[in-house]
Amino acid sequence: MKKYITKRLLEIIPVLFIITFVVFVLMYHAGDPVAMMLPDEASQEDRENMREALGLNDPFIVQYGNFLKDISTGNFGESIRYNTQALPLVIERLPASFELAGVAMLVAILISIPLGIWSANKRNTVTDLFITGGSVLGKAMPNFWLGIMLILILAVNVQIFPVSGRGTLVHLVLPAITLGTSIAAEMTRLVRSSMLDTLGQDYIRTASSKGVPYFKVVVSHAFRNTLIPVITITTLQLSIVVSGSIITESVFQWPGLGLLLVQAVNARDMAVVQAAVFIIAILVIVVNLITDLIYVLIDPRIKYS
Repeated sequence: MKKYITKRLLEIIPVLFIITFVVFVLMYHAGDPVAMMLPDEASQEDRENMREALGLNDPFIVQYGNFLKDISTGNFGESIRYNTQALPLVIERLPASFELAGVAMLVAILISIPLGIWSANKRNTVTDLFITGGSVLGKAMPNFWLGIMLILILAVNVQIFPVSGRGTLVHLVLPAITLGTSIAAEMTRLVRSSMLDTLGQDYIRTASSKGVPYFKVVVSHAFRNTLIPVITITTLQLSIVVSGSIITESVFQWPGLGLLLVQAVNARDMAVVQAAVFIIAILVIVVNLITDLIYVLIDPRIKYS
């Protein structure tokens, strides 16, 4: 296991290198940062002096080398909007994003697992059709549309929940439902499919023929063997949580990393964009590694190699 972890950690290095290169190239061709930093009335000489001071007149490879040198020390530059270092600003927003993502995943799990199991046990019935149809509908609904509908109905008309902001558990309800719905839709279909495959196995029929209560057969035998694909899809949904949170945080003005990234892109705040993308990439890599380590705890048949 130690060798496996070491190998995976070493594999992260080239991945991060590629990510830094892609991010730098995108920012390199995104426009002239000097135009954003200086007022319109600034002279051409002032612009050239600032470009020289920032190293923007250097060749591409030199600029990229300086970029790698800076980020190796955690220096992504200074935000032109907030006048502070970009990395601490991004890290400051992480707790809010983790809070929203964690509650959204909890909402998705609480919805998808019971519905997936119920749908599998009611195969080809009206209940199954209703659940699978609801899953397709939930997957098809855009996050921003669902968020706006929830705001109009539950925040504006009924006035049960606040429209936006962060501070109490009540503020979490609408954003978490908005973000968790699409995740729950995908997970429900996977749980249903995995349960159907497992319920058709010989050992399930054997357990039932021995008089084991059906509920115990489903929960202790069938569902346990569906955990690996469920954990897999849950991990893969992280990308949806990250991308979806950008929209959700913007709709509800949730002060997390997603909202910061949108504001940075609109303001052409390159330093913040680079820091945010880099941190998101690291989070995805770390979660994938943790998921691989969890596999062996659930299924002893899986060995590290």
